[in-house]
Formats: sequence, C-alpha cells, structure tokens
Amino acid sequence: MFTRKLFILSLVFFTLTLCCSGCSAVFSPDQPKAEKGILDLTQWQFEENGVIKLDGQWEFYWNQLLEPHQLKDAGIPMTGYIDVPGTWNHYNVDHKELSGYGFATYRLHFITEADERLGLKIPRVFTSYKLYMNGELIASAGTVGSSRETMTPQYLPQVALFEPQPGENEIIIHVSNYYHRSGGLLEALILGNEKQITGIREKSIAYELFLFGSLIIIGIYHIALFFFIKKDKAPLYFGLFCLLIGIRTLLVGERFFIYLFPDFSWEAAHKFQTLAFYLGVPLIIMFFNSVFPEDFQAKITKITNWVGAGFACLVLLAPARIFTIFNPAFQLFAFIVIIYMIVNFIRIIRRKEKNGALIIIGGIALIIASLNDIAFLSIWLHDQSAPLLRNIVKTGNLSSVGQLIFVLLNSLELARKFAHALVEREKMTAQLQEINLNLDKLVHKRTKALEESREQIEHQKAELEKVNKALQVLSLKDPLTDLWNRRHYDRTIQLEWNRSLRHKYPLALMMIDIDNFKAYNDCYGHKAGDECLVKVAQTTKEFFRRASDLVVRYGGEEFVVIMPGLGKDEAVNMALLLRKAIEELNIPHKHSPVSPWVTVSIGVTSTVPDNNGSPQQLFLAVDKALYEAKAAGKNQVKYLPMIDEGTDQGEQPR
Repeated sequence: MFTRKLFILSLVFFTLTLCCSGCSAVFSPDQPKAEKGILDLTQWQFEENGVIKLDGQWEFYWNQLLEPHQLKDAGIPMTGYIDVPGTWNHYNVDHKELSGYGFATYRLHFITEADERLGLKIPRVFTSYKLYMNGELIASAGTVGSSRETMTPQYLPQVALFEPQPGENEIIIHVSNYYHRSGGLLEALILGNEKQITGIREKSIAYELFLFGSLIIIGIYHIALFFFIKKDKAPLYFGLFCLLIGIRTLLVGERFFIYLFPDFSWEAAHKFQTLAFYLGVPLIIMFFNSVFPEDFQAKITKITNWVGAGFACLVLLAPARIFTIFNPAFQLFAFIVIIYMIVNFIRIIRRKEKNGALIIIGGIALIIASLNDIAFLSIWLHDQSAPLLRNIVKTGNLSSVGQLIFVLLNSLELARKFAHALVEREKMTAQLQEINLNLDKLVHKRTKALEESREQIEHQKAELEKVNKALQVLSLKDPLTDLWNRRHYDRTIQLEWNRSLRHKYPLALMMIDIDNFKAYNDCYGHKAGDECLVKVAQTTKEFFRRASDLVVRYGGEEFVVIMPGLGKDEAVNMALLLRKAIEELNIPHKHSPVSPWVTVSIGVTSTVPDNNGSPQQLFLAVDKALYEAKAAGKNQVKYLPMIDEGTDQGEQPR
C-alpha cells in the first residue's frame, strides 16, 4: 500500500516538474524553421499561433564582425550556414573543426506581414553579443571583441522591442567568446508581439523571485532550527543547500541579479553558479546520510565530499576557461551519485520506511530536476547535435523547482514529526499519571524486571564476548589449511620486527611457493588441489614447532614463515629440509617439468633489524629470493639478504 501511494505521488510530482519546465512559453509543434538564412512567417499569426523560436539555419561569417552596411556588399563571402540554437564548436571551416574560442557574425532574414510591434526574447549568449534589427542596434551584453583582451563577457537575457518592416526583416548578431568552453548561440531566440514577449519575461522573473524567496526563507529557518537542536545535523545541511540553490536562482534563467547589476563580473557569477552545483551534491548526500544513516554509507558520503571539495577548489583557483573543461567529469560524477540515491530510495521503499516517505518523494522530484539541469548544461546538448535531447530539455533552471518541492515535502515531514512528538508527549503524560497512582507496585515490578534484564544482558554479553573472540580467531585463520592468514601476518611481522630490534637478535623470513600449481589444478581438479595445499600446509606447520614461529598461508599456493632468532645458516638449513620433506610426500604431479612429484621453491632472508630497515624491506628481499629460486629452475632454495651486500646475491641454488 505504501509503495503504491509513493509511486502515485511520484508520478504527480514528476508531472508537475515537467509542467514547470515549460511554464514560461508554449510553442507550436509545427512552427516553421529557417532554411538557408531565411524564415518565412507570412502565414504566422502571433495572436493565434503564439510566439515562435527563431530556430534553423542562420548565415554564418566566421572571424568577422560585420556591420549591417557591410553585409549589403554582395562580395563578402559567407562561411556557411549554422544551426541555431547550437554552439560553433566542431563546425568545419576549411576542413578544420572550430574550438569554442573566436568571434563570428550571425544573420537571419525573416519575412512577416505583422503590423504590430514585435519583441525578441534574447537568452544568454556565449559570452558577449551585439544584436542589430534592420540595421539598428537594439540589444547587447558585455563587450564584443576579436581577442580576449578586447572583449568582456556577460550573460544578460533581455527583451528587445522593435517595429518590424513589412516583408523582409534582418537580424544581425555579433558574438565573441574567449572565456567559455562553448561559443555561439546555444539557446533559442523567441519572437512574438510586445505583449507576449514582455509577459514571458515578467512571468519568468516573478516565478524565479518566488523560488528565491521561498528557498532563502526556508533555508534560514532550517539553519536556525539546527542551532536549537545541534545533535541533528540534517537541518544544517538542508538549510545550506536551500541557500545555495536560492542564490543560484538569481544567476540562472533570467539572471535577475545581472539585470540589477549589469557590470557584475561574469567570471564571479559563473564561479558561484558552478560552485552551487559542485557543493550542492555533497550537501544533499550529507543530508540523506543524516536522515537515513543505514542506507547512505558514511564512506560514500566522505568520497562525495572530497570530490565536491576538489572541484570547488578548481573553480576558486582557475578561470572559467579552465574549470569549464572539467564540467563533464563532474556531471558524470553527479549522475553516478543520482544512481546511488535511486538505489537507496528503492531499498528504503522495499523496507516500507513510512517515516521517510515524504522525503523520498521530494528526493525523486529533486533527482528529476537535477537530471534535467545536468543534461541542459552537458556537452551533448551544447557541443553535439542532439535534437531529441533538445526537445525534452528546454530549460536549465529546474533544480530550483525540484528543490522547492523537496523543501515543501521535507517541511511537511518535519511538521508530521512535531505532531507525532506532541501525541507521544500526551501519551507519556497519561502514562505518568497512571504510574503515580500505582507507584509502589510498579516500582517493585519494574525493579524485578530490570534485575532479570540485567542478568540476561550480562549472560548475553558473556556469550557475545565468547563469540567475538571465536570470530576474531576465525577472521585471522585460513579456512582451508587452518593456518594463520595474511591479515594476521601483517600484525605479527611488525611486532616481531620491533621485538628483534629491541633485543638485537636476527629475524628470518621464508617464502614457499608450490611449483606449477596451476597445471596441477588443471590436471587433477580443484578438489585435489585443495588436498595438496592442505598436505603442504600440514608438513610446513610440523616443521616449525617453536612457539615463536608463525606459518601463514599468504595467498593461493604461497606460504610465509616468520622465524625469530634464526640467522642465515639456520634459516637456509630449515628451508632445505622442508623442500626435501615436501618432495618426499610423493604427491603425484605428471605435468611438472621439474619432478614427477609435487615440489616447492623457497626464498629465504634473514637480518638483524635496525632503525634504517623495515618489515616491508625484509618481505621484498624474501620475495625476490623466491623469484630467483623459481627463475633458476624451481624445486630449490635461494637466499638473499635484506640489503644487497655483494656476493650473497649471486649464490648458487642449493
């Protein structure tokens, strides 16, 4: 029942989110598109058909900033036609793909019979522009230039009104970009009558200001709530996330903040907009980790924090032309985080966790909105031709909508908790009154129950300690051979090294490898291989009976023996005897090129520890000795000192 309700509510919020994504304007699906720089609107009635996107093929003049009077000269060569909206990245000029840096002139002729005042809804242009309508400059943002030094970037969506000419009208746009990874007209220009265009602009600004105010107020409220209940950090993370997204709302979409402060640094605005994305991902994961600690692992949360902090430092230290190159990497990381969130949501839903139902629904709305924004800001939408993606993703400011839905549902969950706490308080008050009436009887009964519980707990504690000790031993034992495992070796070797260092006596290490063991497994089967490992392990264990000796199954068919107090000669002698004893087990091995029986190669090393050495160096020496024993033909013993001192390295096989 819970799952069904959650699914239905998720569909409702999904529908609302999609509706919000297209609330600014409605476009006819069969609207005409420009072909070869001309858009015929003679049959288009703005009052009946609504506004229209000036999409299609525009004339394109690369590395030229041509004034309207210059374009009247028929001798000026055109580079070609370019699709708008879209970046000029990867556009071919003289068989070479363009990068995002450069400048160009766009031109479009549109034919209309409209006798009313029209308007253009101009989006952000990457990253500065001047727009001429019928030879008159009607809009600009930043400073257009032919180099990084002569241009000033700025994002400033705006509305430009004009009186159209009967018949053909000309739009010329100068665009320059030396600051962003992508350049050109990445978003559609919208044409309509004055009432339609100004209405779209005003509704969009009102909508974004509503989002901004709602998110800021709720963000401050949750941060204040954290200072009263400091044990629960979820309100802090949630409040900071609300503030980030709220401030970001003024820097995306209609960019109302830039409208108020047109000279504000493009670099600073772009940095904060990107930081809101890079820091928002760790904040939302920390929030869910606080609410659902069993499902959102602390280790994953730390990784997310480090990645977000690393990318945030890149944004703070590098200019936009550098850090925007790494945006696709963080977008991919955010997509992986979203998948992680979805998996955890499914786990919580299956567990039928009723207390988090509203938060999960809000999280789903936030995920949908975030996926939209990631797609909108991705290189696949900007730098590649992706018409299907463009038809689905039409705005890049849905994260504010998803956050608002998330905020409202989280607030409802908070209200539900307060109501539940009030009900529980009333129940407790009634229970206390009842307890006071029967206090003596209840105290005696509770005392007896507590005593029984204490005894039971102590008994369970004793049993748990036994089990924990047994489990600890099992975790350090190899289940097949009953030898100590590598984990126990790592603990013991450091202790023996320190002990030998204090007492100045030698420490020897032996490494044993079964020769051609893979061929043995392939020939006799894995069951026989396990039996062979057990026999070799038992034989080795019987050879080393001193309390200080430690025989370890290091991995696969490799064994390591720690031999405190043994010098070179004693350690080598033990290795020779062990090699012979294992061969004399007469375990058949018909595919061994060394012997008809199973044999081993052994590496040996010994040293008196000092402060300049380490257990790792000792292990490297014995590992190298084993390698030389195998390289020399196997079924033999090789000794190497911990530090190369000359003649011992070239000692003949024993």
